[in-house]
Amino acid sequence: QVQLVESGGGLVQPGGSLRLSCAASITGFSIYTMGWYRQAPGKQRELVATIAAGGSTNYADSVKGRFTISRDNAKNTVYLQMNSLKPEDTAVYYCNAQLPVRSYWGQGTQVTVSS
Repeated sequence: QVQLVESGGGLVQPGGSLRLSCAASITGFSIYTMGWYRQAPGKQRELVATIAAGGSTNYADSVKGRFTISRDNAKNTVYLQMNSLKPEDTAVYYCNAQLPVRSYWGQGTQVTVSS
């Protein structure tokens, strides 16, 4: 069974920071690519960042230099450190696990950037 539980979302002022966590219940967590995606109202779900088993990362251009994805394999947890937040970062953020047959998604956590 695969379960992903996001936490850490909330209301933040522009320029502020937030750290999202995704607790993963996955056997073999350390070998899978994990990611963060987001979806704003009326928009498609989009890639934010991914991190592979070996630690390589990939970021959307819109967040590059501001967001950092990391993982703690001992805790089966993936993080998204978000700095210099902008109103356009407002969205529901979803954790994703890329397993061989399919991907799994968490329920999402709301991030609102507003003054």
